[in-house]
Amino acid sequence: MFDSGKVIAGLIVFLILVTAPLWYGAISGRGGEVPELVLPVELEGQDCIRDTEYMRASHMDLLNQWRDDVVRNGERVYEAPDGRRYVMSLQNTCMSCHHNKTEFCDRCHDYMSVDPYCWQCHVEPQERER
Repeated sequence: MFDSGKVIAGLIVFLILVTAPLWYGAISGRGGEVPELVLPVELEGQDCIRDTEYMRASHMDLLNQWRDDVVRNGERVYEAPDGRRYVMSLQNTCMSCHHNKTEFCDRCHDYMSVDPYCWQCHVEPQERER
């Protein structure tokens, strides 16, 4: 091989670029930093419409299903697996407990690098103290 030095140098640069996010996370100490979400004190002990694990993993699926049911089928009431019934409303049901969008929604969405399109149709809530 005539250009073995260039090939080896290219491979080294490639490996550095590919592993840069891992090194950055290790050096900055933020690699495993998962946001901790806390409900306001007055809501502690209250149950959400579904269990915590389900909501962490699948709230976006639930909200998409709600959107389809309300907009396309005219259904307005959601019955949870435990039999409780809720109005299918992001602003009136979800945001009544999770009222601080910056502290609750945005922290996880920023961590996961997702940009949900909820606020393209809904009015973005004004931050308020409870």
